Amino acid sequence: MAYSFERPENFAGALLTPTQMGRADALAGNPDALMQAAGRAVARSIMQRCRKVPVLVLAGPGNNGGDGQVAACYLAQEGWPVKLRDFRDATPEDAARADLVIDAIFGAGLSRGLDERTIALLKAARRIVAVDVPSGLDGGTGQIRGYAPQAEFTVTFVRKKPGHLLFPGRALCGEVLLRDIGMADAIIGQVRPDTWENGPALFRLPQRSATGHKYSNGDVTILSGTLPGAARLAAMAARRAGAGMVSIAAEDAATLPEAGILLRREPLDELLQDERRKTWVVGPGLGVAAASTALGKVLAAPGLAILADADALTACAGAPERLRGVAVITPHEGEFTRLFGPIGPDKLAAARRAAELTGAVVVLKGPDTVITAPDGVAAVNANAPPWLATGGTGDVLAGLIAALLARGMAPFPAACAGVWLHGEAANEAGPGMLAEDLPPLLGRLAQE
Repeated sequence: MAYSFERPENFAGALLTPTQMGRADALAGNPDALMQAAGRAVARSIMQRCRKVPVLVLAGPGNNGGDGQVAACYLAQEGWPVKLRDFRDATPEDAARADLVIDAIFGAGLSRGLDERTIALLKAARRIVAVDVPSGLDGGTGQIRGYAPQAEFTVTFVRKKPGHLLFPGRALCGEVLLRDIGMADAIIGQVRPDTWENGPALFRLPQRSATGHKYSNGDVTILSGTLPGAARLAAMAARRAGAGMVSIAAEDAATLPEAGILLRREPLDELLQDERRKTWVVGPGLGVAAASTALGKVLAAPGLAILADADALTACAGAPERLRGVAVITPHEGEFTRLFGPIGPDKLAAARRAAELTGAVVVLKGPDTVITAPDGVAAVNANAPPWLATGGTGDVLAGLIAALLARGMAPFPAACAGVWLHGEAANEAGPGMLAEDLPPLLGRLAQE
């Protein structure tokens, strides 16, 4: 299956692991110039956001410490009261006396936990600005190596790291300020980034043809059980996202789901004979036993784009190979764990393994939803508000992605677009939103 992912121009939005960032630094050469630019960027960011107060710069032994030293020089030149200390020589009392502490101890590539003395030093600080990442945070995974401080904001350079977007790192970084230090985009291309911040640069929404008809805009069939609420939410989203025809297939349903959504009571075997039905959603509200049977039948039919969610994923618990042939799966953490085992400390790596094992695009849902393709390309989403975590929103997402598949998008960009649009709709809906508030907003967002 093709994933049709076109890298954004100038590698905008690329996320570089600490290893990739190290390679880029080596390829760029001229480390002194880069350090001068980075330190100047830190100082300027502080001067733009903070009033002039006594500052303590805690400098580490590597490039991160060098950036801090340069920042201290620039702040001093502008009349700021600055003390520069090697972190090994500073005391918690030094940190407590400063109104602002610049954490330039360790960068994103730290491979071990902080020692107790360094932890005590950082805990004593009242306000922290972090250089690259808060010390103790793994820039590749967003995980904390024992302890990492809470930063008011973090200044990083060239490209963000995955750990800036993945929790808990995302929360500890505060606002992340990405600063240009003069590294050419061509160098980023040589590093070959494979992870991106999710956003419109990763996809192009399909355009409607002036001569199109309902079937040319895609047909979505959603399998439902005796409790059709989840399927109804998925169907509402699919319609609003531009699918030309949307059907709920439920042999035992008694009433129509809503105006404009077709209810099909024919047996599944019969529906699968209709060649216009190219996109199927299997799982929401279907029931585990029914989902197990239905998934097998839909997978046996040729040429279909299948999105598996909810009960279809539970039906494959411990046997993820049964999902081979599915285009997109959308598990939350519990479903993912039942399918593939514990996520572990590296969410991106776990999702990549799952995509490779199943051959499907994996949407691992959460506050930092990760989208991965079997070829290893991945995106981390960062626009979802906390109020999106409410019942039914996953069903809306399933229908939204299915509609984009039906309209001709390839699985990876369709999943990226669906996740991003889902977050944008929730932001527009605001706190207190319900899942059913999202589809009307998608009507505009998914077709702009």
